[in-house]
Amino acid sequence: MPKRSRLVCEGEVGGRVGTLARRYGLTESEGACQLVEIGLESCEEHPRDAD
Repeated sequence: MPKRSRLVCEGEVGGRVGTLARRYGLTESEGACQLVEIGLESCEEHPRDAD
């Protein structure tokens, strides 16, 4: 069963999510989920060095 989370994007970020979602024929929720997945994958591929 999928875990549900809530993501709140304010101002310009919310607008950018909506624009990208429309461009690819997704709902804002679907677009936000894909952006989070991509961000997580990027973090896993390029972890920051601990200071």
